[in-house]
Amino acid sequence: MQFHLNGFQTGDPRISAPASDVAPDAGRAPRADGLPETVDVLIVGSGPAGLTLAAQLSVFADIETRIVEQKDAPLTLGQADGIACRTMEMFQAFGFADRIAQEAYWVNETTFWKPDETAPEAITRHGRVQDVEDGLSEFPHVILNQARVHDCYLDFMAKSPRRLVPDHARRLVDLTIDTENGGDYPVHVRLERTDAAHQGRIETVRAKYVVGCDGARSMVRQSLGRTLTGDSANQAWGVMDVLALTDFPDIRLKSAIHSASEGNILIIPREGGYLVRLYVEMDKLASDERVAARNITVDHLIAAAKRILSPYTLEVKEVAWWSVYEIGQRLTDRFDDVPEADAATRAPRVFIAGDACHTHSPKAGQGMNVSMQDTFNLAWKLAYVLKGRAAPELLATYSAERRAIAQELIDFDRDWAKMFSAAPRRAGDGDGEGVDPQVFQDYFIRFGRFTAGTATRYRPSVLTGDAAHQALAEGFPIGMRFHSAPVVRLADAKPLHLGHTVEADGRWRLFAFADESDPADPGSAISRLCTFLADDPASPVRRFTPQGGDIDAVIDVRAIFQQGHRDLRLEAMPAFLLPKKGRYGLTDYEKMFCPDPSAPDPSAGDIFDTRAIDRAHGALVVVRPDQYVAHVLPLGALKELTAFFARFLIPAV
Repeated sequence: MQFHLNGFQTGDPRISAPASDVAPDAGRAPRADGLPETVDVLIVGSGPAGLTLAAQLSVFADIETRIVEQKDAPLTLGQADGIACRTMEMFQAFGFADRIAQEAYWVNETTFWKPDETAPEAITRHGRVQDVEDGLSEFPHVILNQARVHDCYLDFMAKSPRRLVPDHARRLVDLTIDTENGGDYPVHVRLERTDAAHQGRIETVRAKYVVGCDGARSMVRQSLGRTLTGDSANQAWGVMDVLALTDFPDIRLKSAIHSASEGNILIIPREGGYLVRLYVEMDKLASDERVAARNITVDHLIAAAKRILSPYTLEVKEVAWWSVYEIGQRLTDRFDDVPEADAATRAPRVFIAGDACHTHSPKAGQGMNVSMQDTFNLAWKLAYVLKGRAAPELLATYSAERRAIAQELIDFDRDWAKMFSAAPRRAGDGDGEGVDPQVFQDYFIRFGRFTAGTATRYRPSVLTGDAAHQALAEGFPIGMRFHSAPVVRLADAKPLHLGHTVEADGRWRLFAFADESDPADPGSAISRLCTFLADDPASPVRRFTPQGGDIDAVIDVRAIFQQGHRDLRLEAMPAFLLPKKGRYGLTDYEKMFCPDPSAPDPSAGDIFDTRAIDRAHGALVVVRPDQYVAHVLPLGALKELTAFFARFLIPAV
């Protein structure tokens, strides 16, 4: 990270200077009593989706954001625990991926168990696979208590310019939208205080935008008149985090177990070396029956787990947390307040995210991950509209993009949950009922990229270009996340991952992969691009950078050369790549990179090889603030680059 740009400061560099209207210690001190009358963004719910949104918005000093929560204190024990590789990439942008990785359990391998062919009442291991394929991400798939993820976000928010902290003990009473007479704050929200000191007190807040991250029973969704619809598998499952003694050999590996007649278990080891989570198949439910009617207790879960694990033993010493649930997949029709008929003429004011608009079974480990990706998608769009960088129409892309992803998740989860709940099919059973254990294992492997979160792909839209020039950078598919790779920074020879230069700061990135020519040559493609971006009135960097702002305040341009870092002269590089910034006009030396000769697998080649960059022509890769590739263009496609940003950005004044 960079700091000291505007003067030397001691202490933790992760603590940002507070916004002008915020006290320096506001993120630590008790909140002043009561909510403000008006806010820019009101977030309802402080789960993973709400905190991701709040954390991203908290970096914008001039956006007034508040987040309210019905619970009276921060979460201490979470339900979700799986953190996908793609989510770790997002955490890196917030600066706490290493903290998560150090504390979490790493899912390195998964084992598969089925009934023993010679003794069906017992289980036997039939498969063992690598959990995440090589090269898919620089980060692992990890397991960590959801509350610890919350802690990381809360810490980030408390150190942000807004010093943002949640307002607890507030229940949403109602929400109305007055698009005719509401003015700048058309969303009216009433909240009831539930803390002892203010029990029953009603607070009224008017907001420019409201985002409901308040779970499957979302009051925000209900206020919009939207419902979750879908299917139920009519199957009860239990889940428990336990400290236990067992002779089951794979207790510290993620394990999928199908027994012959006692049901199925998914074992997820937890952080710390001792805790383990067990997802235990329980009873089949009638079509109109709810799981609560069965009165399932934790003792039922333990007894079922013991039967399924036979001939291995399980002695539970302590239950840290447990619950029962029904498998089902549900989705709402839109993720904002605008009726389908008005979508072309009205911009949204209220949004829903996470479980408020899509629910599914927990065994694929996608709920928390997809929910956070929802609001990472929405946050920068809200910021751009509120700061006048983009028109309100940009906000319609949230529902369009994220609902399509949620539908893909629902379809996957339906098949995965059905296979997991099916009885194992024995050899010689033919095409009868049940699932072939090998087919189940193969399905897990085939959809590994989906469960890792790296298969998400946004369709062509105002924010996603066409694939006319995709061949220039085949390793950066348009619409998919920017897949990082090792590089060396030219100025200081530091090896690092290129993707780790993308911080959660709301900026666009232009990664200019140079052609084979000398970048110091004024006639080279990279030099001509830099000259255009720096000097031409049509340059998107010039058009959209606010008056008096740093040259990279909105669009951050970085170059990757093919030559080694010892073969180039820093002082000969284009001046645009050594920009003067801050109040002292200090030089930013961190815009240029070269191939890393000591990457983990040199035989695979450098970043130009691993990401299939056209060496003869180079490529310009446009990356959104939420880390997704928006476009791939030739280095000389200056008009096309200008036209792309003109679709949705408003020229700065």
